[in-house]
Amino acid sequence: MASVSWRWRLYQGQKKSKEALPYYQEALEYIESSKGEKSLECVPVLRELAGVEQALGFHNSCINHLLQAHLIVLNKYPSQEEAANSAHVVAQAAVASGRPEHHDAAEQYFQESMANLKDAGEMGRAKFLLIQDEFCHFLKITGQEERAFCILKESLEAKVETFGDFSPEVAETYRLLGGADLAQGNHSRAHKKLNKCLQIQTLLYGPQDKRTLATQQTVDVLSK
Repeated sequence: MASVSWRWRLYQGQKKSKEALPYYQEALEYIESSKGEKSLECVPVLRELAGVEQALGFHNSCINHLLQAHLIVLNKYPSQEEAANSAHVVAQAAVASGRPEHHDAAEQYFQESMANLKDAGEMGRAKFLLIQDEFCHFLKITGQEERAFCILKESLEAKVETFGDFSPEVAETYRLLGGADLAQGNHSRAHKKLNKCLQIQTLLYGPQDKRTLATQQTVDVLSK
């Protein structure tokens, strides 16, 4: 097993995903036969194998292996954060496939991940809000902009409480909400939100940062 382990780590390190694939598969077979298919030792290998499959475009296999790892984690009485992280990995893989047939899985595991974090204390709340932002991005790219912006709007107060008034998370939320108002033709509301975003970006990144300059340009246009 030592030689197998060494070889598949080496191949992965060299980014030769195609050549690495059989070594990950061999390692998984070894652990499953020696430790059992429900052993926690299978989880990191399943996730590594899924990463190689994703790089090769084998999205169904990737998601299936991540689901297999997720079920193992859930059967071992994980903490809320461990369960959330495991579901989040599945959601990310479903989104990364770019395939409509994986949209339901993406939403299901985003929701599962967030549900595990809702009552997980201060650290859990911060992670919840970051995953919620990912979920909103997923909603936007799948044509559910109105739902995404409704969630973002509701999240603003919690982000201020969690990350602070002058934080990247709050700035980005103002930027996205301002962009949504602009797209709907509500220039007054867009100007107010984007101006708030600009103030935060200027403090965080400086006036010459590309993010600040891009927002400044939009605010200037809206001010005319």
